[in-house]
Amino acid sequence: MVNKVAVLGAGSWGNTLALVLANKFSVTMWEFDASLAQLLAKERENKRFLREIPFPETLIVTNNLEEAVKDAFMIVFAVPSFAIRSTAENAAKWIKSDQILVTVTKGLEDKTFLRMSQILDEVIPEKKGIVALSGPTHAEEVSKKIPSTIVAACPDLKTAEVVQRAFMTDYLRVYTNDDIAGVELGGAIKNIIAIIAGISDGMGLGDNTKAALMTRGMAEIIRLGKKTGAKEKTFSGLTGMGDLIVTCCSRHSRNRYVGEELGKGRNIQDIVNSMQMVAEGVKNCESIYHFAKKLQVEMPLTNELYKIIYQNGNIHDSIKNLFGRKEKYEHWE
Repeated sequence: MVNKVAVLGAGSWGNTLALVLANKFSVTMWEFDASLAQLLAKERENKRFLREIPFPETLIVTNNLEEAVKDAFMIVFAVPSFAIRSTAENAAKWIKSDQILVTVTKGLEDKTFLRMSQILDEVIPEKKGIVALSGPTHAEEVSKKIPSTIVAACPDLKTAEVVQRAFMTDYLRVYTNDDIAGVELGGAIKNIIAIIAGISDGMGLGDNTKAALMTRGMAEIIRLGKKTGAKEKTFSGLTGMGDLIVTCCSRHSRNRYVGEELGKGRNIQDIVNSMQMVAEGVKNCESIYHFAKKLQVEMPLTNELYKIIYQNGNIHDSIKNLFGRKEKYEHWE
């Protein structure tokens, strides 16, 4: 058992982490789609997302959830946020109290506003602990062993350290943090800000505008985070500012791409339907918008993006609304 890890989800990030872990462990990667699982097992390569990166012998692919989680000391949940509850419910019957659960999914659940670790905790009573693994890490770069950093967050640092040691390599440096709420919220909200930064790019606005949007976006992340009990200093670290920078600026960022296409005038549904992978910020804009309303936290950038995506709002009007707001002290709360 101590030599086996399960990775649930064979998308670009799940597959990348499976490759990272396969350097040290026997890894079973579960894919929901049976035909795709069979193809991955046959070709020994993920030609859709990670072309020309062969699977090592220590990585096997299955569509059998029981086979994946059985006897694994660590189970990594790498499915999209909308699928994490159903995946956890299906896997729960085979998970035991000596297994560590790791979520690498970023987002809040609709209506319940639960973070991914909270969903796992609610659905799976038997487990050793839950760790959130998050940071400025695009799969496209980690899979090519480009030096990157990430954070393993858990209130129990000893459990976080187990995950830290498991994922640490000479190209992926892992830090620990006990503020799992801050780590998960930073990872969820930055996707919204990245869409907004992408809109700025798509409209042809300048670096000044993008810097302003990113900085004020961080102010929104901090406000909502503090309201939920997260530590403010967490947001100055890798899972806050670090992840915000890479997601707002990288050519690999799916959320920035969505914003860029919106800024060019494309319809949101057309953009989403044309993408192979999920841009979590689109879905999470709605959940975080309502969560902020419930907690009475002011988030003007999130509000304007919600109007654009869900109420057919005009992008130019949103820019005017943001820059026409009443003057304030920079650090007003």
